[in-house]
Amino acid sequence: MRWTKEQVKEHIKAVKFLERAAGEAFDYIRKNSRAREYDVQQFILKQFKKYRIKTDHPPIVAFRENTQYVHYYPSQYSRKIKPESLIMIDLWGRLNKKGAPFADITLMGYYGKKIPAEVLKVFNVVKHARDKAVKYLKENLKKGKMPTGFAVDKVARDFIKKEGYGDNFLHGLGHSLGFTAPHGAGVRLSPKFKKPLRKLVGYTIEPGIYLKNKLGVRSEIDFYSDEKNRVVITTRVQKGILKI
Repeated sequence: MRWTKEQVKEHIKAVKFLERAAGEAFDYIRKNSRAREYDVQQFILKQFKKYRIKTDHPPIVAFRENTQYVHYYPSQYSRKIKPESLIMIDLWGRLNKKGAPFADITLMGYYGKKIPAEVLKVFNVVKHARDKAVKYLKENLKKGKMPTGFAVDKVARDFIKKEGYGDNFLHGLGHSLGFTAPHGAGVRLSPKFKKPLRKLVGYTIEPGIYLKNKLGVRSEIDFYSDEKNRVVITTRVQKGILKI
């Protein structure tokens, strides 16, 4: 279903609250040197309540090797933060209002003095795959063409494969944003969806690389295309891992 002007505004408001909650979560980690993944998750849920954000599931908060899992949900006995920890926070939600669409973001942080070279390398591959997908979308829309979910996914997937991580990209590039859950029922950006994306429908772009028993990196942004064939990115575009 195409978003109305009001739904676009509602989505953008949700984005702002999610980004604020994520920033506050990183601050929480900075100030609580013995925090567990679960503690951070619960802190985010408290912020959601404060900002009147509704979600269907608690957010993903992963430290160190747990970032290797595409969907990791910590228990109360989860890992504690410690120096030199990679952090993944993936959170999604919508305004507590009927018909308001979801927003969905993933940010990477690092708690320590120096980000390891391998982490930086993997993040840069993910970042460039994300940006290449956005560029491809913009170039096609300028020509009045709406690419398929398959085609956009292929741009990012081919780049990740070229960089040697093809077997470590374990999910589709993105999904439409729903109204009752973050994953909508529309066309996805994945190898299986050969139908074109739709205008005025929100989607994510979220390439990721997951190295078994080591680490995982994902970067997730939201966007929609408008009636003037412009790609409108509604979220922060992370250019570097946040040092905390």
